Amino acid sequence: MRWQDLNREVAAKLAGNHALADQRPFIFVDSRQQQLHCIDIEADNNRSYPVSTAKNGMGNRLDSHKTPFGIHQIRQKVGGGQPIGAVFEGRQPTGRIASDLDNREQDEITTRILWLDGLEEGVNRGGVYDTYSRYIYIHGTSDEKRIGEPVSGGCIRMRNVDVIELFDEVLLNDLVVIR
Repeated sequence: MRWQDLNREVAAKLAGNHALADQRPFIFVDSRQQQLHCIDIEADNNRSYPVSTAKNGMGNRLDSHKTPFGIHQIRQKVGGGQPIGAVFEGRQPTGRIASDLDNREQDEITTRILWLDGLEEGVNRGGVYDTYSRYIYIHGTSDEKRIGEPVSGGCIRMRNVDVIELFDEVLLNDLVVIR
């Protein structure tokens, strides 16, 4: 896939809000490849990271435990300045640090959180399809050994060092395209 083609497709879907697609780099999550790409159409410094999407596959319905597809934006950034491995509950640091990064028993949210908000009404925004009210994040995990496998409960998991790098680069309202 050519990034320019994806960028044009996103701009067309955002009809009237082209600034979102043109001004900043965007994130593309490829669920088939279990990869997150940070894309800057104008620069040659694009980066890719392995991720884990949902064990239940792709879908936007509430309580599906699936990773939502479509065009999203980063609505909130949580955890800046927290130590690597910091465990969050309800988007608040618990004071615990995940020491076991092969923790398959829990889907712990660690290090940083990028809370996503859907931009496509009836697809990932509103009603039983609302990504934001489903609490879908890009976040660190204490289950790093399974990064690259679809094992999450719906969110997009990243290695802790990778989510810090991404968190420090992105801004609120940056676009996230998930397929």
